[in-house]
Amino acid sequence: MPFVLVYRMPSVTGAPGFVCEQPSPDIAGLPSKLIDIFFRCVQAKRKGRFTLGHLVGKDIFRRLGRKIDGLGSRTPWNGKLHALLKELYSAEEAEVVVKMPYGLSTLERLAKVTGYESKALRPILDGLTAKGLVLDLWLQETYHYAPSPMVVGIFEFTMMRMGPDLNTREWAKLLHEYMDDSFRAANWGEEMRFPIMRALPHEGTVRPAEYVEIMDYEKASSLIAGSDRFAIGLCSCRHEKAHLGEKQCHVPLETCSQFGYAADMLIRHNLAREVSRSEMEDNFARSKGMGLVLTADNVRKNVKFVCHCCKCCCNVLLAVNRYGYSGCLVTSNFIAEVIGETCTGCGKCAEACPVDAITMAGRERGGKEKTQIALVDHTMCLGCGVCALKCPKGACTLTKRAQRVIHPETTFERIILGSLETGTLQNQLFDDPNRMDQKFMRAFVGAFLGLPPVKRALLSDRMRSRFLDAMKNGARKRGKEWAIGI
Repeated sequence: MPFVLVYRMPSVTGAPGFVCEQPSPDIAGLPSKLIDIFFRCVQAKRKGRFTLGHLVGKDIFRRLGRKIDGLGSRTPWNGKLHALLKELYSAEEAEVVVKMPYGLSTLERLAKVTGYESKALRPILDGLTAKGLVLDLWLQETYHYAPSPMVVGIFEFTMMRMGPDLNTREWAKLLHEYMDDSFRAANWGEEMRFPIMRALPHEGTVRPAEYVEIMDYEKASSLIAGSDRFAIGLCSCRHEKAHLGEKQCHVPLETCSQFGYAADMLIRHNLAREVSRSEMEDNFARSKGMGLVLTADNVRKNVKFVCHCCKCCCNVLLAVNRYGYSGCLVTSNFIAEVIGETCTGCGKCAEACPVDAITMAGRERGGKEKTQIALVDHTMCLGCGVCALKCPKGACTLTKRAQRVIHPETTFERIILGSLETGTLQNQLFDDPNRMDQKFMRAFVGAFLGLPPVKRALLSDRMRSRFLDAMKNGARKRGKEWAIGI
C-alpha cells in the first residue's frame, strides 16, 4: 500500500519532522531516488530512530568525497580528489568524518551520532584536528567539532602545516591538480553574492572627504583593536606555489593572520604561531608597504582571518584575473577613481592592480601633447586600494561605490547565505548523516531550495532579512543560540 509524506515546512525553523500516512495519491511522479529513500524512511519510522551502522563498501573515500562536497565549498568527484583524500586521511579517519554531523557538535553528540564511544573517538579526532581536517573550536566552554570543507579548510590548513617529515611537496601537487577549472566552475561558475572572502581596503587610500564613511569592519586597525588573540601562519597559496616552483614574488611565506577563536585553534595545532598585537600591526604595515591585497573573512562582526595576497600566488586572485571567476571575492564598498588632471600616465597603478582592472589609454592635452591616462574598469575593481598605494601623485584614490555592497553580519549569516547559494543549506538544517528521516529531508528540502525562483526570492533584498530571522529562530529552538553570534 503506498504512503504519502506530509511535510511541515515550519520544521526547517523548528524541530524537523514528517508524518507518514496511508493510503496516498499516486507518487509515480517523484524521482525514483526520492521514492526509495521515502520507503526506507517509512520503515525507519515504524522501527523508531534508524541509524546506519559500520560503513561498508569498497571505497570509503568515495563516501568521504560526497560528505566534503556537502560542506562549505563544492568538491566535484574525480580521480584527483580520490588520490588527494587517500593521501590525507586514513580509512578510519574517513569513516569518522563521513559519520560526523555536517555542523558544529560537541564530543558527546559526536559519540551519539557516529556510534563510537567517546574514549575511542577522541584519539581519532585528535589526529584529524592536528591535520586541520576537522575543526575544533572552543565555544561555550567546550570544544565543538565539524568536518573541514575544502575551502576555507583542507587546502589552507594542509599547506599551513609545519614541522619535519611532512609530505608537503606531494600535498601541494595533489591540491594543485585537483583545484582546476572544474573545481573553480563548481564553486564560482555562477555570480556569487556571498562568497567566503571580501576585499579589505588599505587605510589611507580612501579619498579624505569620504574617510568618515568607512565602517570599522573595513579598517584593518579596527579588526586588530577588536580582537584579544592573534596568530600568524604560512600563506597556503604561496607555500603551495613555492613547492610547485611557481612562486615569482619575494613576499614572505608567513603572513596569514587569524584572530580570536580561529587564532586559538591554529595555535593549538601548530598551524600558526601566537603573536602580540604590535606584531600583528607590523604584519599589516609590511603588507601595505609591499602592495599586497588584503582579503578578509566576509563578515562584519568577529572577523577571524585576513589573507595578505600577491597576484602571482593567490588562488583567489588568479581565479579572477586568469580564469575570469569574479564571483569568488566580493568587493569592498569603495572603488578606484583617477583624477585626470593629476594623472601623469606613469602606469604604476595599472602594473600594481591585482586583477588587471586598470589600463592605460592615450589622450591629448591642448591638442598637441600626447600622453597616457589610467582608466578603471568598474566592473572588475575590487576596491582594495593597492593602486592608490602606488600612485606617486595621489591621482588614484578610492571613492564610495554608487551602490552599497552587502556583507553578512556574522559567520552564521555567511554560512546560511553561502550554503543557499551553493546548494548545501539542507545539510546545515538536517545535519545528522546517519538518520534516514533526515536523509530524506535533505533530499526533499534540497530539491525545493535548489529551484531557481526559490533561491532568488530568499536571497533577494526584500526577503533576505526575514529568511535569516527564520533561520535564527530555528537555531534558538534547537538550543543553538550561541551559534548565531559567532
